[in-house]
Order: sequence, then structure tokens, then C-alpha cells
Amino acid sequence: MREANTPPAPFRLQVNAVTASNPLSSNPLLQDFDLPPYSAIRPEHVEPAIDQILADNRAAIAALLAERPAAPSWDALVQPLDELHARLGQAWSPVSHLNAVCNNPELRAAYEACLPKLSEYWTELGQNRALFDAYQGLASSPAAEGFEVVQTTILEHALRDFRLSGIDLPAAEQQRYGAIQMKLSELTSKFSNQLLDATQAWTKQVDDEAALAGLTDSAKAQMAQAAAAKNLDGWLISLEFPSYYAVMTYADDRALREEVYTAYCTRASDQGQNAGQHDNGPLMVEILDLRQELAKLLGFAHFSELSLATKMAESTAQVLSFLRDLAVRSKPFAVRDLEELKAFAAEQGCADLQSWDVGYYSEKLRQQRYSISQEQVRAWFPIDKVLTGLFAIVQQLYGIEIAELQGFDGWHPDVRLFEIKENGQHVGRFFFDLYARANKRGGAWMDGARDKRRSAQGELISPVANLVCNFTPAVGEQPALLTHDEVTTLFHEFGHGLHHLLTRVEQAGASGINGVAWDAVELPSQFMENWCWEPQGLALISGHFETGEPLPQDLLDKMLAAKNFQSGLMMVRQLEFSLFDFELHASHGDGRSVLEVLEGIRAEVAVLRPPAFNRFANSFAHIFAGGYAAGYYSYKWAEVLSADAFSKFEEDGVLNPATGRAFREAILARGGSQEPMLLFVDFRGREPSIDALLRHCGLSEEAA
Repeated sequence: MREANTPPAPFRLQVNAVTASNPLSSNPLLQDFDLPPYSAIRPEHVEPAIDQILADNRAAIAALLAERPAAPSWDALVQPLDELHARLGQAWSPVSHLNAVCNNPELRAAYEACLPKLSEYWTELGQNRALFDAYQGLASSPAAEGFEVVQTTILEHALRDFRLSGIDLPAAEQQRYGAIQMKLSELTSKFSNQLLDATQAWTKQVDDEAALAGLTDSAKAQMAQAAAAKNLDGWLISLEFPSYYAVMTYADDRALREEVYTAYCTRASDQGQNAGQHDNGPLMVEILDLRQELAKLLGFAHFSELSLATKMAESTAQVLSFLRDLAVRSKPFAVRDLEELKAFAAEQGCADLQSWDVGYYSEKLRQQRYSISQEQVRAWFPIDKVLTGLFAIVQQLYGIEIAELQGFDGWHPDVRLFEIKENGQHVGRFFFDLYARANKRGGAWMDGARDKRRSAQGELISPVANLVCNFTPAVGEQPALLTHDEVTTLFHEFGHGLHHLLTRVEQAGASGINGVAWDAVELPSQFMENWCWEPQGLALISGHFETGEPLPQDLLDKMLAAKNFQSGLMMVRQLEFSLFDFELHASHGDGRSVLEVLEGIRAEVAVLRPPAFNRFANSFAHIFAGGYAAGYYSYKWAEVLSADAFSKFEEDGVLNPATGRAFREAILARGGSQEPMLLFVDFRGREPSIDALLRHCGLSEEAA
């Protein structure tokens, strides 16, 4: 059961009629709206709106169950609940989004005040015996025999989720389950907040430009702009990723690199200059303790096993075998990459390569070997050219049109809104918030602002998505210029957006990414990255920001030649994260600390060990504040699917419209309506093979 707008008759409630005497009448979160009125939403609106909607929903659900007809039906049970939860989602989605992209103390407090209330509400629903019985009755009724596949899947998932909410537990254990979920929502939010606060707590003002030797003009201009914004002279280095990346990749001053590296990798920890401030260490232990207790309550050996109950992978042994097999195949390439880098650094006068040297000498080696750098190609990827090319690619593949819209209510001046149409008909809309700034969560993500669904009145509600990145913003009159890595990130998130927006499913429980197994949800996103490396794709997304000239052939050749530069190192790094996450949640309670588990995994798969003060885990928000707990392996799992899916385009033509339509209809359009393997086989004609991934990464036997 997922968040979804207002219940149909006979369960429609008279919700806070808008009158001058009603204090809630002017609350924008309680009004009907198409797109959220972001500029009108204030922290003081949040808690009253959520309180009201939760109270209304509880009353409506009680009425629904009391008036349940003798013959169960979809329209009398699932549809009304979808309507109720759409209304809750309409209010909560913009609040949650604003908390991530425009964080401030007042909004944070309002957001956090609602988390336990929402957790309690969802736990109540998951443990509502009458509601569970109604779903079971519907699933086994004669009416169910005529259901579409998507309806059957939604019911199966709902019954599974009831069980995973503790429906079969004794009352005392149900209460404990609810208390755990409430506490976890509080702790994971606190983890995210402390990471944001720790990131913003450290800056370094530089007065002498000579200290920034090696940095690109664009990086220095951005740092000067950041200093001016705080009424400071000179340049301001921060731990926001564009600034951190620039120092680690280009700064000639080794001491500066070490200082910035140390600040970055000790954020929210007991180490570094701000040791003990915003320390996430105790939070991680408490989160892991509660997750382990939750798994045991539900009859699972550990949280990793519980995590797989809703995923594509069949067992913990299968996941670990998959990851370790990839590690065995990849580690020889990683060893070779590191030996080459150490030899090169020694030639440059650095005989003791350290973690803060890796990015710097890797970029120097890339430039020497391929005569190309990320900074060199940035001029050919101005944001508007990249977006135009991205839209041209998906238009040809999927038969859609994309146009920018004006006159909307956004949360920041940089935000842009676009509409997707098909044959002139509206399909959906998406917001882009692309640039790093203060009070904005780091990283890149897509979240569904509204699900596609058919309302009780028969109206087709179109989907809306938020697409968020943290790219280097424009400086002065020059447009924002992306590195190729940033272009790839943009394509990745847009792939998620297309999965949400191009669904043809009209039931909220399985439209877009709803109901999709988490280890398959990265398939459409990683799949889109392939066009960033294809000459036909690059021709569409690149053009010099001053002259419009296409990417020169020699630069294109160099980019393609450098594609798999240090791919062995990158592969084992991701496998280190994946194995650490899975092992951490599978072994919690065996006496090892978080750091000891991480060091054990590093001993197994890493080829370059970071310094002892490194506290990577304290900023690993994916697993401690996001949806990837015991699921970070999903990136590699889905990469096998995406590489194999793309190999079909390599066979048929990378911009082949027929193959594009087939992928859209088999994968993007069907959302969570069926199990991911069935959808993949429908597209590919067989189950996936790992061979394409190894070939794409340059890690196949032929490349050895």
C-alpha cells in the first residue's frame, strides 16, 4: 500500500470547508492543486495539514471497513484507499522535497515533527486486521478471477506487505514493531541532517590565488563566487561536491588536497577538524540494532534477509555469490590499474601515493595517456545543448515530445519545468533542479511528485517527477558547463524519470516505479547512461558553448578510448560499498564494529586502503538515510540487466525506434505490474547474462 487523493462516494469526507473562520482554510497543503504552490508553503502549514489529513484518512478507512459490501470488489476497497493516500501524498511530497532542496531549521523541525505521525499511520494500516481480511477476501473472491495482471500483482504485494508490517505478530510485538519503525524514521532523518550540517560546517577561505595552482579557471571562478556570496575576499573552498572534486582532481598543492580530503572523509564523525560535531557514529549503531531487531521480530535471520523479501534476488547467498564473483573477475584489473598509477605518480615525484593523491594523478595519467581531461571536454557540454540532445534521443527512441514550460511556481530560480507529450497528448511533467547550492542535500536523485493513476471519477491523473542533481552552476555570463561525468549523472536520473513518467499502468500501486523490486529499479537509469558513450548520442548532446561546433572527432576518439580508464578500480570500489552494506546488515551483532566490518571487506576486495581516520560509513546516506539498506548491491545487479538490455540496441542500432518502443513497452510502460525478470525476458527474449557488463567495462577475458 502506497501513498496515493480524495476518496470516492460513499466514503468522500467533508474535509475542512473553506471558510473565513476556519484556520486551516488558507493552508495551501489542504487545497486542491495541480502542481504544488511551492512559494506559498510555510513551515507552519506542515504539521496542521498532515494532522488533518491523517485524521480524515483514519475516519474514512473506518467507514470503508464498516460499510464493506458482502461481495468484495476493487472499486469498494483498493480504489478508495488509493484516493485517500493520493491526498496524503499530495501534501507530504512537496514538504519532503523542500526539506531536501531548501533545508532550513524551521522547515526541518516541521518535517521531523510529522515523521513519527506518518510512521505510526503506516504501521497502523499494515497491522489493521480488518483491512488485511478485506484484502485477503478480495484476493480469493470470484471477482479476482477477472482481474488484470496488474491488479493481481498489487494484491499479492499488498498481502506480502501486511505480513512484513507484522500483521501476524502478537499485540505486544506489533507495538514494538511500530515503536521501532517510528524510531528508525527519526534516526535516519537525523543522519541525513547531521551529514548536511557537517558538510556545511567546514569551509576554507583562500586569499592567495597561488595556493589554487592547477585548478581550472571555472573552478576558481565558482570558488570566488562562493566567497563573494558570503561577503568574503578571495576564494572559498567547501565540501559541496563540485568544489571538493575540483581540489582533489586539479590542485597541485598536495597539502591542500590532504586537508580537503581529510575534512570530506571525516564528515559527521569522531575524526577530523570538527571531530564529534554532528557525529553519525552512534546513530549508525542504533539504526543497525533496530533493523536487526525488526528482522528478528518478523522471523528473518537478519536485516539483509528481510531486505530481500521485496527484491528480485532470491537469497543472501545468491547476492553474495554475485558480488564476490564480480570481485574475483575485477580485482586483477584493479591491481593493474593501481600499479600503473603508482608507477606514474612515482615518475612525477610522488613515491608514496595516498588517497588524496589518487584523483590528482589519475587525471594527470588520463591526460598523458589519452590527451584528454574532464575539464577539456566541459566546453562541449553546455547544459542547454545537453538537454536538447537528451530530449532528441528519447524522442527518437520512445516517440515522445518534450517542451519547456513557463509561468510555474518553483522552489528556486534555477528550477525548470518540462512537459512530455505523445502524439500531441499530455503524458506528464518533470522539474529539473540541477545545481549545487547551500541548504540542498548532496547527490542526485529522482522522486515521484505525483503518481499516474485513474481516479474514482474516471479522470486520468498524469505523473509528475522531481529530478535533482548537484552540478557546478553557471558562473557570470557563461552557461553551466558539464563534465562528461555530470552528463552521465543527468542521463541516469532522467532514466529514473522516464520510468516514472512513461508508465501505462493506471493503478497507483504499480504505476511508474511503484511496486518495482528495488534491485531492478536502477535498470532504466543505468540503461540511459549508454547513450553518453555512443558517437550517435554524443553528436546530439555536445556542441561548443561559444561556437556551437560539434565535438571534434579527435576528442571523441580520445573520450571513447579513455572510457574504461581505471574501470577495475572503479568496479572494486563499488563492490566494496555493496559487500560492506550487505555484510553489515547480515552480520550485525557478531561483535564487530561498523569500521571493523568495513575493514574486513576492504581486506577482501580493495586494492588501495584509505587512511585510518577515514570514516566513509558516517556519510553513507544511501544505506543509513535512503532506501538502499542491504540493497546497495542493486546498482551492480541492475547494471547486468541494463548492459544486457543495451546490447540489443548494439545489435539493432543504438537509435533504432522499433527497439526503443519495445524497451518502452516491456520495461518503462509496465512499472511494477509484473516481476522484473518476466519483463526483462519479454524484452530480451532470454534471462540476462553478465557478459555484456564485463565487455562494456573492459573487464572481459579478451581485455585481460
